[in-house]
Amino acid sequence: MALKRRTLNPERLTLPMKKLLIVQVAGLGRNVVSRHPIDGMEFRFMEPVFPAVTCTVQASFRTGLLPCDHGMVANGLFFRDLRKPMFWEQASSLVSGERIWEKARRAGRRVGMMFWQQSLGEQVDLVLSPKPVHKHGGGMIQDCYSQPHDLYAELCAEIGSRFNLMHYWGPMASRKSSDWIVAALSAVLRRADAPDLLLGYLPHLDYDLQRHGPKGDRARQAMAVLGEQLSALRTAAEAAGYDWLFFGDYAVRNVSGEAVLPNQALRRAGLMQVRKVGRKTYPDFFGSRAVAVVDHQVAHVYCTDQVAAQKAREVLERVEGVDQVAGAEAQAEWGVDHPRAGQLLLVAEEGRWFGYPWWEERREAPDYATHVDIHNKPGYDPCELFFGWPPPSVSLDTRRIHGSHGRSGRGTEAAWTSSLQWDEEPGTLLDLSHRVREWISSTS
Repeated sequence: MALKRRTLNPERLTLPMKKLLIVQVAGLGRNVVSRHPIDGMEFRFMEPVFPAVTCTVQASFRTGLLPCDHGMVANGLFFRDLRKPMFWEQASSLVSGERIWEKARRAGRRVGMMFWQQSLGEQVDLVLSPKPVHKHGGGMIQDCYSQPHDLYAELCAEIGSRFNLMHYWGPMASRKSSDWIVAALSAVLRRADAPDLLLGYLPHLDYDLQRHGPKGDRARQAMAVLGEQLSALRTAAEAAGYDWLFFGDYAVRNVSGEAVLPNQALRRAGLMQVRKVGRKTYPDFFGSRAVAVVDHQVAHVYCTDQVAAQKAREVLERVEGVDQVAGAEAQAEWGVDHPRAGQLLLVAEEGRWFGYPWWEERREAPDYATHVDIHNKPGYDPCELFFGWPPPSVSLDTRRIHGSHGRSGRGTEAAWTSSLQWDEEPGTLLDLSHRVREWISSTS
């Protein structure tokens, strides 16, 4: 039987699809890159979104939108219907807006997300994210959520260890978390079913910059470690035929002294109420007329009515360390006027940051104050990076924190480097997002 000769249709010929690895590095700012360059990598700089915090930045990058449109106005949100603040919630539905990869995925491209915030339930092909099981009697079972469901087990077997959450956050947080993630990303890049677009996240640099500030030997050591990790990822990406983009979310700036405590001021004014349980106090979000949900150098203040909002403004404008108290008009100018935002938005002075405590005496502190508890506290607590006394409690001394972020403006620029080339370099995080969207779409 004679074989029929096949004729090729030039219109159906396609070049191999280009692939891209994107890694977001916590705390990779212009200031620390300028002081401690990484050999073999040329960094450029861009303006982050405001507020310059992880969840907001990641939401803006994946959508190309401002917080007023995508809704992640901070790492923690106050759900008014529940009268409850929630930090680090992971549902992808919290982020509104079309993703920069949606067109490509409709065309058959595959997308993966590893250790990105708000990734659970995301319409992608691969997900890996910490998801421990909190036991009824206390403690937790360390685990990660993955799609496909057997991905985590396969990676653990290949790497030779499970992901240790103690290295991801808390007093033992260290480079080991990023080392494991680098190994996992590299393993995924080698898979036959590796996604065409893979997004990852490296946390460790941020830990030492918050503990010790962006200057000095500890920052230099942390940047040296990061250089090793990014070089390993670049090698793995290029070996697998990927382009790569490494970018920071914000610059960590020096802070000193005690934290600014807006909830303490609101309590003194009778606006924030507490429940006394034994000798300890807990927030009464149902009875409070104003409460501040703090997040590094910004804080959203949620009020029950306009009278409470006006009184809260008068109180907070007098608090030392508060730079700005922004209402609806200023929030609109800043691009954070979303229904999830507080009636007021506080910005700390340069060199200061906001703490969540409302108590005057240590004996009033709730039980979770001395524990790593990222969900119950009405604010981000960097003191969880330090042991308190007696161990294994965490510190309550806000003076131990030497780096923070969240503000915008000069000196807060983030850094990025990439194998991709653009005629016009991105000058803002949104510019970078739009360039990546265009690149993904053009290669689909």
